[in-house]
Amino acid sequence: MTTPQATSHPTHIHVRGARVNNLQNIDVDIPLNQLVGIVGVSGSGKSSLAMGTLYAEGSRRYLEALSTYTRRRMAATARAAVDSVSHIPPALALRQRPGTAGVRSTFGTSTELLNVVRLIFSRLAEHRCPHCGMYAEPTIKVALEQPIRCTQCDNDFDPPGAEELAFNSEGACPACAGTGITRQVDETSLVPDPTKTIDDGAVAPWNQFGFNVQPQIVAEFGVRTDVPFQELTEDEREIVFHGPEEKKAITVTSRKGVHDLDFTFRNVYLTVTKELERATDAKRLQRVSKFLIEKTCPDCAGTRLSEQARQPRIGEHNLASVSALPLADLLTWVASLQLPEQLTELGRELTKTLQDMGTRLLQLGLGYLSLDRTTNTLSNGERQRAQLARAVRNETTGVLYVLDEPSIGLHPANIEGLVGVMHDLLAGGNSVVFVDHDVAVIQAADYLIEIGPGSGAHGGTILTMGRPKDLAAATGSVVGPHLQKPQPIEREPRERAGWISMQTQPLHTVEALDVRFPTGVLTVVTGVSGSGKTTLVLESLIPALNGANPEHVQHIAGDIDRVIRVDASPIGINVRSTVATYSGIMDQLRTEFAKVSDDYTAADFSYNTGSLKCPECDGNGQISLDAQFLADIEMACPSCEGSRYRQEASNVQLEGHSMPEVLALTAQEAADLFADYSRIARRLKILIDLGLGYLTLGEATPALSGGEAQRLKLSTELGRNQQGTLFVLDEPSVGLHPDDVAVLVGVLDRLLERGATVIVIEHDLDIIAAADWIIDLGPGGGADGGRIVATGTPGDVAAAEASLTGRYLRPYLDQVSS
Repeated sequence: MTTPQATSHPTHIHVRGARVNNLQNIDVDIPLNQLVGIVGVSGSGKSSLAMGTLYAEGSRRYLEALSTYTRRRMAATARAAVDSVSHIPPALALRQRPGTAGVRSTFGTSTELLNVVRLIFSRLAEHRCPHCGMYAEPTIKVALEQPIRCTQCDNDFDPPGAEELAFNSEGACPACAGTGITRQVDETSLVPDPTKTIDDGAVAPWNQFGFNVQPQIVAEFGVRTDVPFQELTEDEREIVFHGPEEKKAITVTSRKGVHDLDFTFRNVYLTVTKELERATDAKRLQRVSKFLIEKTCPDCAGTRLSEQARQPRIGEHNLASVSALPLADLLTWVASLQLPEQLTELGRELTKTLQDMGTRLLQLGLGYLSLDRTTNTLSNGERQRAQLARAVRNETTGVLYVLDEPSIGLHPANIEGLVGVMHDLLAGGNSVVFVDHDVAVIQAADYLIEIGPGSGAHGGTILTMGRPKDLAAATGSVVGPHLQKPQPIEREPRERAGWISMQTQPLHTVEALDVRFPTGVLTVVTGVSGSGKTTLVLESLIPALNGANPEHVQHIAGDIDRVIRVDASPIGINVRSTVATYSGIMDQLRTEFAKVSDDYTAADFSYNTGSLKCPECDGNGQISLDAQFLADIEMACPSCEGSRYRQEASNVQLEGHSMPEVLALTAQEAADLFADYSRIARRLKILIDLGLGYLTLGEATPALSGGEAQRLKLSTELGRNQQGTLFVLDEPSVGLHPDDVAVLVGVLDRLLERGATVIVIEHDLDIIAAADWIIDLGPGGGADGGRIVATGTPGDVAAAEASLTGRYLRPYLDQVSS
């Protein structure tokens, strides 16, 4: 008998010839079953290797093993531009920007914690008798889902199952269908300009949703459509708003001729309500929401649950009140449950499951979130960490997890929990690759791959590889100095010009505050997740200064004329928005190209509306192919090869380049080419000063990272007089290498030089240490936060014993000074 030869398991993923985006045909071996970090400056090619190569190939190959029927219902991943990738496991990605959550998604449903809580209330609670209203003690019959007998009226009844307690199922409040809110038509929004006639578009919903024949139909009811809406009689307005669904014969003229047709009248209220019924996704809901008023559902008080679903009780709590507890308090409550002896074993299993699931979320600093918190109100970082905890709980083996900026939104105090959860994934037999810039996270890696040395065409090569201590000692490493010791951002401290003072009443978990923000300087608002930073700055300071008069803000005073919030949300919604169009460079380019052409005007050079746009892709540069049983395939337009323009556009040359060729240049390359064109050169210099010189002019802005999007938004403000302007940035360090953070602070200093005031919500110690003033909230998150624990210079906060931020800032400043 032949003995099978022993086989060795692969120890590395072998990548050969990777050319995704700016990767320079690289070869790299990535260790399996280790914590691997990919580092480098912004735009160096980190995500191209992690997401564009490893995740793309790992997920594509797994999906190709499934049936075509299954693949048709899953997002397809394009084949990566790489010669070969061997020994790659099935891959899952936790992205920097998780997908948009629906209105029915909550923290409890997305983490599946609510499933366990519903089981606890279904199996272990006292249930109310529907016959007499008395509560029956929990028994083993309830746990076995058998009918129980009421000791008061001697009638049997069935206790509710878990599905009957679900607001997405049988337990939904009938008034709001389980959403917790009711939507009513806002009559004031239906006719925003009553001086217009119906013929001229006075009725906004008819215009918005394409009901162009409704003016003709309403005229058949005797409503005058050629006079200002405000001059219509009450009867005429009643027909417009609430008229009957009756058919009327009207004459319609189209390209095919004149037609006599019967159309059913749809009044304005019905138009809005029907569109609301069709709004199954966030995009459609946003379109119709402008005609609606949202209010907390009066029947369920926003709990989403029906009266029956709110009846089971354990002690003083029902399902709604438990769902409103912060997770940390929920786990404390479930640990204190006293159950009848016959239910002890079942109760122990359920409570242990909940505690195991919840503990990982506590490690990630999410203990302040309640299960009823709507998912779309969570930050990207909070949602990503919830995904990470769920991935650990799934107990997979042999999976490659690719994490994109997992430290988003994390205070230094929470980094240890993040690293612990990533090691939990490894302990389950998985591999973890992450892209991050937080030095504490990078130092926790088993192995690092550094890509660089620069951005765009100046990056895409392997600089160094090895353990963190190897990179710290490597002379060619860009991140190495930061691994040795903190590299402080050099800037001169600024003197405040004055103060913004604000007093607030309690809101959410934030206590009443009396706070002052200095003007003319860089202020950092910091604190652990859930400590109240968003409530203080985004929900109180900004709306109060903008004149929105929030009820909880009692007083606001300060010499601020305008407020500009610069967040990390994507710029634009599709590929038509590019770096060139957003920065205004495109307008200048079209003007200059028109000057050197006898046949075309500036308008012709627009890839959106001009005569030179590619007719095949309509100027998008890409087309979508229906692959029948496979998912649609997005590919570069074969007619223009992704350039967006007709072939004729290449005949017009400016400085030896056609418009498509110019859009393929980076901002730095274009600056060299157009150095003699002052208006173009000035805008390009701003992009370069922002550290965005590696971006191509034709790059679609929705694809930019959060940090890149923030800096590009600032590009329109540099060079202006900013006296009396407040800039508010929400975690601008996201996606930024420490060297890029220094560039960002330099940009903020340029705004300060022109009279601006800058407030930054941030966790990055480099920015905190460089601030002129710090406001530290805490000491914890949720109910344990909401207070100002320290204010002052970095030295003041570092010396404050009550400040958790100070605890991490102190050794940072000590290392810098040593």
